[in-house]
Amino acid sequence: MEKYTVGRLVAEFLELNGASTVFGIISVHNIPIMDGIAQRPGMRMVMTRGETGGSHMADGFARASGRLGVIVSSTGPGAANAVPGLVEARFAGTPVLHITGQSPQAVLGKGMGAVHDVPDQLGMLKSVCKAAFRVSSAHEALDVLRRAVLEARTAPSGPVSVEIPIDIQRLAIARPSNPDAFAAVESVVRHPSAGDVDRLAQALMRARRPMIWAGAGARHAGAEIEAFLDEGLGMVTSWAGRGVVTDDHPQNLGALNGVGSPAVQDFYKTIDLMIVVGSRLRGHETLDQKAPLPANLAQIDIDPEANGRTYANTLFVCGDCAVTLSALLARVRGRLAVEPGFAAEVRRVKAEAGEAYRATLGPYASFPSTLRAAVPADAVWVRDITISSNTWGHRLFPVHSQRDNIYPVGAGIGQGLQLGIGAAIGAGGRKVVVMTGDGGFFFNMTELWTAVQERANVVVIVMNDRGYGVIRHMQDAMCEGRYSYGDLLGPDLLKLGELAGIPAWRVSAPGDFGAAVAKAIAVDGPCLIDVDMTAIGSAPPYFPYSEMIEKARAARAS
Repeated sequence: MEKYTVGRLVAEFLELNGASTVFGIISVHNIPIMDGIAQRPGMRMVMTRGETGGSHMADGFARASGRLGVIVSSTGPGAANAVPGLVEARFAGTPVLHITGQSPQAVLGKGMGAVHDVPDQLGMLKSVCKAAFRVSSAHEALDVLRRAVLEARTAPSGPVSVEIPIDIQRLAIARPSNPDAFAAVESVVRHPSAGDVDRLAQALMRARRPMIWAGAGARHAGAEIEAFLDEGLGMVTSWAGRGVVTDDHPQNLGALNGVGSPAVQDFYKTIDLMIVVGSRLRGHETLDQKAPLPANLAQIDIDPEANGRTYANTLFVCGDCAVTLSALLARVRGRLAVEPGFAAEVRRVKAEAGEAYRATLGPYASFPSTLRAAVPADAVWVRDITISSNTWGHRLFPVHSQRDNIYPVGAGIGQGLQLGIGAAIGAGGRKVVVMTGDGGFFFNMTELWTAVQERANVVVIVMNDRGYGVIRHMQDAMCEGRYSYGDLLGPDLLKLGELAGIPAWRVSAPGDFGAAVAKAIAVDGPCLIDVDMTAIGSAPPYFPYSEMIEKARAARAS
């Protein structure tokens, strides 16, 4: 009879908890776990080219699927390689379970030079994860795994690491006879104080021009927010909150949330109540909280520490966003006195701000609408950190579902390709479109072969300006026009596609973009589009660099 090991227990636990897809690399310190996965026909092991790619793919998978993302890494250097993806999952609030090996207990932490042994690996993982645990005996493995999954899923959700020493992974144990023993505990929903909801209801019933700002923390509250739009409210979203309500809703300004949109900033001056739902009002989108928001600002968040953390508020309600909004709606439905014509004004501002922003894009003004017309309505839209993403990718390309909106919330370059591959594996057949820059694409270009091996249904669009375009803009503003360290030598991307065995096209004029995307969408599997920005023209600098450059040039001229 085959022995039942802790490694097999880990694999069975994952599958029985709906985590039947795992990302990672087999190694000396995780072979028993990988062997356990291999013995379960219902599980899929995605062999990545690096642990960094694997952790980002687990994140992308979780965001696109709504399920737990899982990365299995080796110990020491392997665990350290997974850290960038864990950091991003923490920024994004993604439930990711990281399982890593550890040195045998007899030498653990003794500095004896054991393979992959590093000082305080657990401390390293605790510093970047929501929580990190070590399994210290075979009999506690199941309880630790259950606790880790509960922690990862409990809002505010995030990545959790579990260390399992290699000698424990190999130990034979009795398989639990009760299937319920494998079930991770469901997280408890945080209900708001009735008094706080009452006070917010009174404030909303006094308002004449109320709006909602929705963040990713409101990802499960789309139906409730849309009901408030039916009551006459307007809304905007953070970049991460896009798709909570479809960007096509006429009363949703989407990610035209103020910075770089003078029409929206002027509109905020007329708003007498803004309700921030599940958003940190991050510095990346508010110029480090310098962008003016309405003075009467209420906040709903499941995290009590969010109270006034970035902007001062007049009222804070701590609770699950969907539950809180449902309770609020029950108190105010049909009782609001929103100013007549307010909804029409929101629609006017949306159109005006969109056109004004499109006018700043230079030769790329047609790209958002061209791409939207060419891709399926339910396509997953993944962006890396690049000029095109920070301008039209975040703001003007409409997305219709929160699961279709994926980008590096922590603003780390070079993560888009891996996020997109993971999303394609978790998207349930939906097409995935990744937009990256050449600089970001080169970070982990080898993961393209993971996409090929897994037949990931992903279109990779590389906005290729032969370097770090946004750094050039920053240097124009800050270094008196001196440019350094921003030009990159890279491969011919059409030849790279040929080497990988995937279709590839080059776009050298705006009018060719739609046809190339249409061809790529028709491909079953990965493909590549190289947008030659040196032929089309440079992307204009975006706010605030556009203003900084203008002032710097004026100062130099004088």
